[in-house]
Amino acid sequence: MSPSEVFLALVNGICEGRLDDVVDLYAEKTDVSHPFDPFRGPGYLSRAELAAHFARRPARQTLKARPQNIRIHETRDPEVIVAEFEYAIDNLETGTSSAYPCIFVMRVRDGKIVASRDYVDHLGSAAARGSLGDLLSEIGKRQPAQDASAP
Repeated sequence: MSPSEVFLALVNGICEGRLDDVVDLYAEKTDVSHPFDPFRGPGYLSRAELAAHFARRPARQTLKARPQNIRIHETRDPEVIVAEFEYAIDNLETGTSSAYPCIFVMRVRDGKIVASRDYVDHLGSAAARGSLGDLLSEIGKRQPAQDASAP
């Protein structure tokens, strides 16, 4: 598959819950990071780590997602694409709908993702899931105390 085809298989597979298929899109050794992660997590360096990440998804799905407004930009490097899109979310518990933007910069070699920087609007994602308050509270707990005398 081309890098564009791999990207489309990735976002559609995530939204459709075909996580085993999603994991198979990654190379055994990969480098997936989320630069906008508010907790600055370490990322994932193997297919096994990604499988464990996707296995944490709750069994009962309360969200219906679909990718929309997809724009894929090819680069001078035939392995690399930049994909702009939104995840459109219907929260089945609250009846609300929203969307949040993402940009993935992916390197695909021999049909497998060997590297990806996934820039996701984590606040928008948390709001869509109904967990924005929890996220903001956790961020607040992890911030060092501010010195009132600091400039």
